[in-house]
Amino acid sequence: MGRVLERLKKFRFVRKIVYAIVGIASYPGLTMVNRLKISGTEHLRGLPRNNVLFVSNHQTYFADVITFLHIFSAVKWGKKDRLGLPFYLLNPFTDVYYVAAEETMKSSWVSRLFTLAGALTVKRTWNKAAGETRKGLDPSDTRKITRALADSWVITFPQGTTTPFAPGRKGTALIIKQNNAVVVPVVIGGFWRAFSKKGLRFKKRGTTLSVRFKAPLTIDYSAPTEAILAQVMDAIEQSKEFKMKPPPHAG
Repeated sequence: MGRVLERLKKFRFVRKIVYAIVGIASYPGLTMVNRLKISGTEHLRGLPRNNVLFVSNHQTYFADVITFLHIFSAVKWGKKDRLGLPFYLLNPFTDVYYVAAEETMKSSWVSRLFTLAGALTVKRTWNKAAGETRKGLDPSDTRKITRALADSWVITFPQGTTTPFAPGRKGTALIIKQNNAVVVPVVIGGFWRAFSKKGLRFKKRGTTLSVRFKAPLTIDYSAPTEAILAQVMDAIEQSKEFKMKPPPHAG
């Protein structure tokens, strides 16, 4: 089954169909049930079509990524800091992949379907259910992400968990360093309050969902991975310094 999904998601028309299905189903929850506030989409214009890594904090398994796909498609249709009506689902932006835990993407038929939207499944560094502990990304997972960057954008969540202010994973910095990737930080808010952990059910309606794109980072690719990771964690506002700040009132 896994190999079949891997083959299918490489076909652009299959991904467009999945985007349309997921997009139509999720659009009301983002714009009608809740309020989506987008900023910084000017930073998406002029980006190269490949080797761009979006790094973001993580609040739900799926709602975060689905929102990014909506925004990328809306920007492709000329929208700025808003979605507008979802005509963009007729021809969505599909040159993007997202990194997700392998066990999460196998957990249900919904997650298996969403794999076709461009999931790059990786093994967790810590698997509570299996009692396994690993250090860093598996080399095959790193190669998978590198291949995706060669011709597309990639979304990743350096913390690898929805727990706020969790430490970042060095694998993200290693990928940046090895590929000299253009790194675009994204800060999201409100999703944990509006949706269940998986992001498929509502917890609270009328929540402000915020997605803020920042300018691409200026990175010294020769710097140690620890320094690059620290820069990323500061940019997505998940470092210790931000943990000490009072929480925002929005959302």
